[in-house]
Amino acid sequence: MQKNLATAFALLLLAAPNAFAQDKPTLTIYTYDAFAADWGPAPSLKDRFEDQCNCILNFVAADSSIGALRKVQLEGDTTKADIVLGLDTSLVGEARATGLFAPHEVDTSALTLPNDWRSSDFVPFDYGYLAMIYNKELMAEPPTSFQQLAGGDSNIKIIFPDPRSSTTGMGLVLWIKAAYRGDANEAWPEIAPHVITLTKSWSDAYTLFLNEEADMVLSYTTSPAFHAIVEAEYKYAAAPFREGHYTQIEVAGILNSSPNKQLANDFLTFLISAEAQEIIPTTNWMYPVLDVPLPEGFSDFAKPQKVLLIDDETVTKNSAAWIAEMLASFE
Repeated sequence: MQKNLATAFALLLLAAPNAFAQDKPTLTIYTYDAFAADWGPAPSLKDRFEDQCNCILNFVAADSSIGALRKVQLEGDTTKADIVLGLDTSLVGEARATGLFAPHEVDTSALTLPNDWRSSDFVPFDYGYLAMIYNKELMAEPPTSFQQLAGGDSNIKIIFPDPRSSTTGMGLVLWIKAAYRGDANEAWPEIAPHVITLTKSWSDAYTLFLNEEADMVLSYTTSPAFHAIVEAEYKYAAAPFREGHYTQIEVAGILNSSPNKQLANDFLTFLISAEAQEIIPTTNWMYPVLDVPLPEGFSDFAKPQKVLLIDDETVTKNSAAWIAEMLASFE
């Protein structure tokens, strides 16, 4: 009898950790692959939030934030996601129109954002500025405007992500539209001959550029900070464009179907805390939305003096037509 009791007690102890783990709620977050990568913000955010939430944080990576949105659209109310993280201001109008997202309960009053962007449905967690990146060792005098880049004497070859599958690529469409307004349909035919390919993602485009397949690539003003801080490599720079630089603000939203709305709101509150925001600059290579000290070397790369941003409603209403306008120049 004593032997049987001892065996039963041992089995109970072995099963206990699994039982306790199952008692913890799981918060599932759909995001893009770079955010969830080992070198992205997700691992550090997961460790820090789980220390305080008594929960399990589960990041599910799609190939892009557009892919994450499409995934929850396909899954509808059956989705396992509680949060979609990584949408940007080019997508929030479309995302809001799906009816899949719930209002958040997060206090965002302390955030510092370009154009003081706010939303009752989405919480901003970082931002950056689009830029054309070049190698200073291979290009001594970069173009300082789209007009100069596309000039008749220019033989510059560039790579863009496709706006249909990349928010960075969509940002370029908005950048051209914000800079040229009604003349964007004239700008694209001049730019298109310099584009050697439209890639599926930003990472595909940037990899080709690093392999010297093109002279310039669409990325962010903060991209050279990555090379300087991580690689001690200072040959990459962002060309300052006199038209200004387009703003990309990344956001996260809670799904209506989530059974963990309070926990989801707790995570979004954590995401914009100083503890989480200090992780963003050197993992996602974007600017934090809270006024926290930037890592050494990050602030060496100045923000552009002129920044551009088109309001969500205008983007949602016109994005399909503007993409078509761009693609027509590549036919």
